[in-house]
Amino acid sequence: MMYDAFDNQHSDEIAALLAVASEGSFVAAGRLLQRHPTVVSKRVAAMEARLGIRLIERTTRQVRLTDAGMQLTQKLRTAINLITEAEQEASAGAAEVRGTLRLALPAAMGRQWLAPLMPAFLVAYPQVSIVADYSERFVDIIAEGFDLAIRMGELHDSRLIAKKLGDHRRILCASPAYIAAHGLPGSPQALAQHNCLRFSGFATFPQWRLSNGSQQQTVLVAGSMTSNDSEALLAAACAGSGILAAGEWLMSRDIAAGKLVRVLPDWQLDAPGGIYLVRPSARFAAASTLAFKAWIEERFRTGLPWQIGGN
Repeated sequence: MMYDAFDNQHSDEIAALLAVASEGSFVAAGRLLQRHPTVVSKRVAAMEARLGIRLIERTTRQVRLTDAGMQLTQKLRTAINLITEAEQEASAGAAEVRGTLRLALPAAMGRQWLAPLMPAFLVAYPQVSIVADYSERFVDIIAEGFDLAIRMGELHDSRLIAKKLGDHRRILCASPAYIAAHGLPGSPQALAQHNCLRFSGFATFPQWRLSNGSQQQTVLVAGSMTSNDSEALLAAACAGSGILAAGEWLMSRDIAAGKLVRVLPDWQLDAPGGIYLVRPSARFAAASTLAFKAWIEERFRTGLPWQIGGN
């Protein structure tokens, strides 16, 4: 296996050979490595036995590299230089804002509200490139190698370092046309008599669990459309098909445009959740990770970009 070259025995053999090559004798190599000359000689002999070729010609007066030994030491020095450069580059990545940043972002919310922010970050940090994965699936950012993620709802993974960016509210809305045709429900239980557009990704599906801060009510809702795609349900709500319960971030623009109206404005789905920036660890974070963390926190510090007011 390729990793065998990095075990202790092989590393000691390589160090012994390179020391002899640079110092010209086992005695001088021993002084360099702080080992007895016989130890250095045994390590070179073990390497020769393992490779099946003589690397050093030994005489009573001197030692010299064979042709095979010279070729091997040249390549080993090149390899060590590459390893040193790789370590230096990795260390520089902790101080310089550069390199590739892998982000896991929620699909619909990410496309609507986060994607427009990314160009400004890239302008601020021109040596950084972003690989953004937009998905509604649960992403294991540690196993899949992401640097950061934006998540909504509750956090259950104790391995992650999380920073709350804001509250995540799920509200109820319908179009003016639907309200004109069917009226407004006067209570959560009245939703059972309405056409409700159901998102199958809710933990309580097919029930809606509503809260007004002091009370909770659970309603089994039904309707003409069920989907795991929130944007498809939003289109149906705007077209007058029914009442939609969804994130405030999803419906705020259509509320501002008059395409949707709040239904039961004192009630929300579930208790308010959070919008979090999460990362695998706070230790040894790359400068690009810390820069994005500070940058996105600043974007959210003055309030959520989709906030429409109200409680």
